[in-house]
Amino acid sequence: METYDMSRPASLGALEIRLKLDLLWLNQPPQAWMLATEVNGAPVLDVAVVGAGLCGLVTLAALKKVGIENVRAYDRAPAGFEGPWITYARMETLRTRKEAVGPALGIPSLTFRAWFEAQYGAPAYLEMGLIPRPMWMDYLVWYRRVLGLDVANGLALSGLELRSDGLLALDLGDGETAKKALARRVVLATGLDGLGAPTLPDVAARVPKRFVKHGADLIDMSALKGRRVAVVGAGASAMDNAAAALEAGAARVDIFVRRADIPRVDKFTGVGSQGMTHGYLGLPDADKWTYMVAGERAQIPPPRHSVLRVSRHPNAFFHVGSPVDDLAEADGAVEVVTPKGRYAADLVIFATGFSIDFDKRAEFAALKDKVLLWRDVHTPAAGWEHAGIGAAPYLGPAFEFQAKPDLDPATAAAISRICCFAYPAVPSHGKITSGIPSISEGATRLATGLARSLFVEDRAYHLDRFLGFDTPELLGDEWTDADIYEEMNRANG
Repeated sequence: METYDMSRPASLGALEIRLKLDLLWLNQPPQAWMLATEVNGAPVLDVAVVGAGLCGLVTLAALKKVGIENVRAYDRAPAGFEGPWITYARMETLRTRKEAVGPALGIPSLTFRAWFEAQYGAPAYLEMGLIPRPMWMDYLVWYRRVLGLDVANGLALSGLELRSDGLLALDLGDGETAKKALARRVVLATGLDGLGAPTLPDVAARVPKRFVKHGADLIDMSALKGRRVAVVGAGASAMDNAAAALEAGAARVDIFVRRADIPRVDKFTGVGSQGMTHGYLGLPDADKWTYMVAGERAQIPPPRHSVLRVSRHPNAFFHVGSPVDDLAEADGAVEVVTPKGRYAADLVIFATGFSIDFDKRAEFAALKDKVLLWRDVHTPAAGWEHAGIGAAPYLGPAFEFQAKPDLDPATAAAISRICCFAYPAVPSHGKITSGIPSISEGATRLATGLARSLFVEDRAYHLDRFLGFDTPELLGDEWTDADIYEEMNRANG
């Protein structure tokens, strides 16, 4: 039976006081050590972060923790709408177990649990099964506020320039005005579609766009009342979209699953450990490739509660062994054609994941054909080929892009000043950028790597400070030389 310390904060205000004390006792933030940089009198950011969702916020916090405070994140969404949590995510609760400490960076008073219990009490935390999705967004809003994280909202990245002076220029805009920011390092914390776009199979283009959506699109579910909806896919997103349509009053929802069965075993969660979190990075490339391909082939099953959320509706129909072979417009609707039959639908939602494709991200045009990819460095054994993993960036130990070998040294150096702290980092670093459980460990790895990189780059400055430091610790009056007294005694006979 779990017991409770009744001295825990009884309110959010009390928790925030405790957090301030925790940070004070941890000497956070630490002493500033970075060299200030300017261009034509304008300050240069030490690190610019693109995206202020979960990965972006924890990046800012981890950088502050290592004394890098001249940082800012940019997000295209309004404040409080960053990431998927209250936009296109449609699950009722998070899929992650509530005990996962998430972005707390080892600070107990910064955890979701501390935030929740301060408002609702410890018994309520025990009674809660999984974290309600909108509540997680509320927690992230609080996290940003109490840590004083610098985020500029409503600014989308439209271009990234590799400057000849070694700096990186970000072109940003809000749809009406444009601005430019300069930074020494850039972190791309751009989520699941971090270096590409939602994936739609070729068959989706066979009918007008009004009949087709991706599971990550903004969909007015209320408009589906009384309509027929087809969902393609067997993962968590497919179940979430199907359930949301059913709960909105859809007349019928058909779920089409290519495989003969819905995946049932979550390999990565099943073998997850601190060993995997910290050790995966050191594996040989061949082992990393095997983990990734085997995991992709097994696929991640949807949570049991997500499937039950769908199947409790009598007008939900699962079709396994039913790849979508064709879509055809008919009588103002769509016919979904599978090997088992033809099904009418008013809307088809493809929950078919995301691809890595620089061609689909104009803002990353400067990186196209310059970034080293997994397919450039690893040739898999026969039968273990995988185009999607091959397209992932082959990252360095601090999530930094690595340049293709034919680039000039200046361009190669600029490429290495950009880090990918988003889902495409998984093949190189393991599953520490793909969700909540290990995000603190990932951000710590990123921040310490950036600190090392910046310190080495400024090594002449730091060495000069070291050589020139002459503030005495001792003033010379703290002791007496015993030999002087001996000499005085001998002189006086």
